[in-house]
Amino acid sequence: MSAASSSEDATAGFLVWRLSTKWRVAVDRAVAPLGMTHAQYALLASLYGMARTGLRPSQRRLADHTGLEPLYVSKLARALESSGLVTRTRDPDDPRAMQLSLTERGHELTGRAITTVQHLLDQLLEPFGGQDS
Repeated sequence: MSAASSSEDATAGFLVWRLSTKWRVAVDRAVAPLGMTHAQYALLASLYGMARTGLRPSQRRLADHTGLEPLYVSKLARALESSGLVTRTRDPDDPRAMQLSLTERGHELTGRAITTVQHLLDQLLEPFGGQDS
């Protein structure tokens, strides 16, 4: 079976899965020089965006926002805190919850990562007329 006919026979679910896998791998490669993985980027970039709107999300809210499992977000947040990129503090309204925020270093590194990923997106979408097409 040729590649063309296998693509034609693929289900929509398979194609979405393939696209998301290729995107994750591309982002992993793009942010690796910054010492980051795709999952770390997703968490840090989400925190960056939420902070710009004045939010200081809990780990649970960040998990909901990113689509990552809460236990995985907790593990990532602890590792990012150890790396000096994130601070975790108890939520004053819910002592069981941890609020997350970027450190100054985390903010700077995440800004660089966002720029890197935007360039990647520009490259990938260029054949289709770019992001505004």
